[in-house]
Amino acid sequence: MPRLIQCYVRYVDAFNRRVGRVIMYLIFVMIGVLLFSSIARTVFNSPLHWVVESSQFMMVAYFLLGGAYSMQMDSHVRMDLLYGCLSPRRQAALDVVTMLFLLVFLVALLMGGISSTQYALEYGERSYSAWAPPLAPIKIIMTFGILLMLLQSISTLFKDVAKACGKEMT
Repeated sequence: MPRLIQCYVRYVDAFNRRVGRVIMYLIFVMIGVLLFSSIARTVFNSPLHWVVESSQFMMVAYFLLGGAYSMQMDSHVRMDLLYGCLSPRRQAALDVVTMLFLLVFLVALLMGGISSTQYALEYGERSYSAWAPPLAPIKIIMTFGILLMLLQSISTLFKDVAKACGKEMT
């Protein structure tokens, strides 16, 4: 593989590894918020309006920002009907084909995310709940997560092409 592609793969993998390892601790923040809500509701008889929505926002951030790291660690769920019977080179060739479909999907998703984020920023879009937080911050995070997933998919595509050609990319 050309040096530029190897550099791209190393940089994207390193960046997504750092983001993923930081974002994995967001689950503890989410648990803390839900525990605080539970204590406030049972002990002080004071339900908090912001808890459910903020937990949903944190889960979206956890899922989308951790998606690229999950892909990099090859921990996504894969339907293994015939895949396991194939040689590693054929598995990589099949991964190249499916990765192309994923790239088309992620590009469409990114375009929609950018459009939705622009709308939220331009018009000050807010949630329709009693708390009514602005939606622009979570939409920015979502769009950034989709971008990271797209970049990681391209990195994985390069690694799969190399593997399908009988070369390893480290």
